Amino acid sequence: MKIGLLSDTHGHLDDRIFQHFESCDEIWHAGDIGTSNIVLQLEQFKTFRGVYGNIDGHDIRTLCPEDLWFSCEGLNVWITHIGGYPPRYNARTKKVLADKVPDIFICGHSHILKVIKDPKNGLLHINPGAAGIQGFHKVKTLMRFEINQAKIENMQVIELGKRA
Repeated sequence: MKIGLLSDTHGHLDDRIFQHFESCDEIWHAGDIGTSNIVLQLEQFKTFRGVYGNIDGHDIRTLCPEDLWFSCEGLNVWITHIGGYPPRYNARTKKVLADKVPDIFICGHSHILKVIKDPKNGLLHINPGAAGIQGFHKVKTLMRFEINQAKIENMQVIELGKRA
């Protein structure tokens, strides 16, 4: 399964995303989508899974949940917008992880691209950075990777250039 991962578009969808995600089977969005039109464009392009973020209004919240739990190629995935990082998760994330631990935990919000193994919880934390033009990040980023028989492979960071 080939995955295209992005976050924090804030209403801006760079056309190059479609080129970079052409070979993907699914697109996952970790929140702060910005407009329902972005959800519709991504849904029309590929199978779409996304969560709403703190800037998303009622229109996005009716289309996307706050938390998305699912299985992909034998790995359990949790996507939410605000989560923190290992070992400094926010209080809500700590509470969830005390009861249920995914193999992959994906969040956005910080606009900082990070991929971190969490040895305490035995998960991989992924934040794809920010693909939009609003925020303090300097470079727009996305990620692409594959999940094959419960293994993450061929992880790539894609830079779309400067935010401005």
